[in-house]
Amino acid sequence: MAQLMISVSGIRGVIGNGFTPAVVEKFVAAFGSWIGGGKVVIGRDTRVTGEMIEHIVLGTLQAVGCEAVRVGVVPTPTVEYAVETLKARGGIIITASHNPIQWNALKLISEAGLFLDEEQGNAVLEIANRGELCYQPWNKIGSITNYDNAIRDHMDAILRLPFIDLERIRRRRFRVALDCVNGAGSVFLPEFLEELGCEIISLNTTPNGLFPHTPEPVPENLQQLCTTVKTAKADIGFACDPDADRLAIVSETGEPIGEEYTLALAVRFMLSKRPGVVVVNASTTRAVDDIAAEFNSQVIRTKVGEIHVAKKMKEVKAVIGGEGNGGVILPDVHLGRDAPVATALTLQHLLEFGGTISQLHRNLPQYQMIKKKIEIGDSDPEQLLQKIRQKYQHEKLDEVDGLKILYPESWVHLRKSNTEPIIRIIAEARNKEKAASLCDQIIHDIQQKM
Repeated sequence: MAQLMISVSGIRGVIGNGFTPAVVEKFVAAFGSWIGGGKVVIGRDTRVTGEMIEHIVLGTLQAVGCEAVRVGVVPTPTVEYAVETLKARGGIIITASHNPIQWNALKLISEAGLFLDEEQGNAVLEIANRGELCYQPWNKIGSITNYDNAIRDHMDAILRLPFIDLERIRRRRFRVALDCVNGAGSVFLPEFLEELGCEIISLNTTPNGLFPHTPEPVPENLQQLCTTVKTAKADIGFACDPDADRLAIVSETGEPIGEEYTLALAVRFMLSKRPGVVVVNASTTRAVDDIAAEFNSQVIRTKVGEIHVAKKMKEVKAVIGGEGNGGVILPDVHLGRDAPVATALTLQHLLEFGGTISQLHRNLPQYQMIKKKIEIGDSDPEQLLQKIRQKYQHEKLDEVDGLKILYPESWVHLRKSNTEPIIRIIAEARNKEKAASLCDQIIHDIQQKM
């Protein structure tokens, strides 16, 4: 069966089995037709199939009259930043993020440097489905140019941040172990850390797209980094996903602190400099709420998905935001998840703290998160959620995205999948046992209602 996932923010699938040249051409032509020509920034991660897809994207954009600007192999946030600074009409990022090596994808970016929202994405899908593609005659085709300074522009924007003390960080000479999973972070983070004066122990920083382990930067995939941090006596370990928009942290003890705490650390640091509104998604750790309370700051929660967080951040002029998967969004640079930004904030925070990263982590509110799912077969997920809602109607409920049941020091969040017959369940509590118990209770409740 062909494996192709189509959403408002782009398409992804398995190369040769759903994600074919014809599919790429169709959706790129629809996107170029939707924006009506003009400048489009194209970047990609290091996947083996990236160059092939890039050629199709460039030619198709030219065919519909766009000015295609190729920035090459760069992190996803670098493309988002370039769309803004180059005043482009949009952007296309060729990356399947943390999906396995056989996958690739197109992520579509609006002229605001953000992923397409639901309305914009549906407009592109409608053009694609109707076949209303604006292919141009021979004398009106577009152009293809290269822009080689996208990484430098992005890097300089981070290094210019007023709360990043470049000279002090350089003098500190942090010893950093780095795992870029041979992805796009490999062309950014080693040079970036060198500019920050760090001594780097490099793991998987060859930009060849051959992932040495499962590429999502979650604790179970960071064993090599954990061992290296400990044996090399590094101050900290950093890992990113293939398109370098998410960052995971390993402490000097060789233990991952958990991707939720990448964002929690960034929130603590930024609110200490500039108290204000924080925006996160509905599944992000409540440690963020506890930290915000220390600084008399408000937390606003949105649906899961970067575009929901970014749009709300722009609306309320948030100081910082993001998602608990290691995705830090700092509007001072741009409104997108950004692993290099998270790296700089973490090192500055650690410098000012004066202790170790494990000590800094322990100073944050401590919670444990458990994620499970239940297969529901032919059952209607909305009806199941409604039945759970009725059972827990006397509890505090949050329905921003699915159903979230809130307790004084814990919560459990239920969301239906848009691609599989499952309901995802995430719980957080002071310890793993309590979080697991919350998940198991909801699974039991759903089984009884099916």
